[in-house]
Amino acid sequence: MGTIAVKSDLSEPRRQLLELMQELDFGRIEALAVRAGEPVLDPPPKIVREVKFGGQNGPRDERALDDFSLKAQVVELFDELDRLGDGVIDVLTVKHGLPFNMHVNLAAGAR
Repeated sequence: MGTIAVKSDLSEPRRQLLELMQELDFGRIEALAVRAGEPVLDPPPKIVREVKFGGQNGPRDERALDDFSLKAQVVELFDELDRLGDGVIDVLTVKHGLPFNMHVNLAAGAR
């Protein structure tokens, strides 16, 4: 797919995943299926919201924007989905509405 720099260039499934991360703000997305490099949100993955006492716990303001430049972490996540192709992300950790890290089970010898 190559590097995309703005939200409006994303496929619908990737846009939905981005908005889900922005809605979550802090937490985890678990058991996220990926098919041909695209996130599969139907059926929905498990969402685990982290509540920070004394902090902001609502959705990110950017979620309401139609278009904006993507942060490097988002571009890197989508590059990883392209490399994964087909599989399942066991855990995608989200901090400040951005992907922080992910855990993927791979067969021996796979990258």
